[in-house]
Amino acid sequence: MLKTSDSFGWEFFTLSDMLWFRIRFYRVFFLIAFGTVLLQACSSKKTLTDSSRARGKEIKGSMKERYAALLEVSERDIRNEKLYRFIDEWMGVPHKSGGMDRRGADCSGFTTILQREIFDRNVPRTARQMAENVKRKYEEDLEEGDLVFFDLNGQKFSHVGVYLQNGRFVHVSTSKGVVVSRLKDPWYYKYFSRAGSVRQGLVHSDLSR
Repeated sequence: MLKTSDSFGWEFFTLSDMLWFRIRFYRVFFLIAFGTVLLQACSSKKTLTDSSRARGKEIKGSMKERYAALLEVSERDIRNEKLYRFIDEWMGVPHKSGGMDRRGADCSGFTTILQREIFDRNVPRTARQMAENVKRKYEEDLEEGDLVFFDLNGQKFSHVGVYLQNGRFVHVSTSKGVVVSRLKDPWYYKYFSRAGSVRQGLVHSDLSR
């Protein structure tokens, strides 16, 4: 860095030095501002739920804080961070019949991908096939990763979701996309028909169907 001195020994920065300082200042300012916005965006990521108990509530914070609040459990209970990070990435993805990616997915497609990527389990492609191949459980015995089934539109086992904790499950709603819901909300509970865990060694059918 260049400095000049006058006859009294005072040192002055040159014009190029001042320009260099200004560039450094704006660069640091931009990085701080960008980091702040990024942190705010991460902490306020939209978490979707149609649970009647969470309706109208604003859920903010870190991933653990948001899902603990949503499921009404302690942060210590959010142990499978890979699962909740996966749900976070898929949250709000729209419903698309036959879809199996983040451009759009149906309930069984989303369940198939989640089971494969998070639990390393292979499941059939359709909700009905899944229901026919689970080890049945009472709802009070359900564990994270188990499957829950519903009879919608008068069709047996036409909808499937993945159980989380404390009576909540994640699934693809036709109107809201990927969303976390409460099993005992009246609308879901009246269609709830079966639940169970994926059988070990279950072979999935052709995923392209």
